[in-house]
Amino acid sequence: MAETTSPTTATAAPTAPPAVQLNGPAPDFKANSTFGEIQLSTWATGKWVLLFSHPADFTPVCTTEFIEFAKRFDDFQKRNVELLGNSIDSIYAHIAWTRNIEEKHGVTIKFPVIADLDQKVAQLYGMVHTPAATTATVRCVYFIDPKRVVRAMIYYPLNVGRNFDELLRVVDALQFADKNGLACPANWKPGDDAIVPAPMTAKAAAERANDKSLKVTDWYLAKKSV
Repeated sequence: MAETTSPTTATAAPTAPPAVQLNGPAPDFKANSTFGEIQLSTWATGKWVLLFSHPADFTPVCTTEFIEFAKRFDDFQKRNVELLGNSIDSIYAHIAWTRNIEEKHGVTIKFPVIADLDQKVAQLYGMVHTPAATTATVRCVYFIDPKRVVRAMIYYPLNVGRNFDELLRVVDALQFADKNGLACPANWKPGDDAIVPAPMTAKAAAERANDKSLKVTDWYLAKKSV
């Protein structure tokens, strides 16, 4: 009887998680944090989430950011936004660092920080950019709405701290656009005129050009006060 051999089974190469995309679902995860276990899909139900990463605990730029997050905590709360930090340090490092910030700078860290030692969350959200660093997350910010849809993303390098006025402005703009069905022009801030969506037919364009209720520059660019 001739010897038979089993067909060789190819081993599939590991695949990277799908990239996080604007207006796509926020990848769900379950992770340990300084406030206990958190599952994104069921945490802070009905609220926006600002998920952000920092390179490492006990580092100077990150410390200034955490101080600012603490100082602006109530501003985010007023906008129905919960803060959720993430880095690949341990729970013990997070606790020691946040306690040190409270002691040295007189602010209280009122939001959880994920201990992402296995880089599960960091890899899921693309927070580790190997040209910048292989063992630290860059400064990512994900604006996630109550439906757990990613509405905006901002990335900063390791050596540049975030602009907190801009983080709040983006939240304001997203919530304003959702409420009013309008768009926000460059440098928009609350109280400024907003952009009316451009008409999609020739007839509507002609009507828009003569619409006295709007501040019309041309048929495709018109603003209104809200």
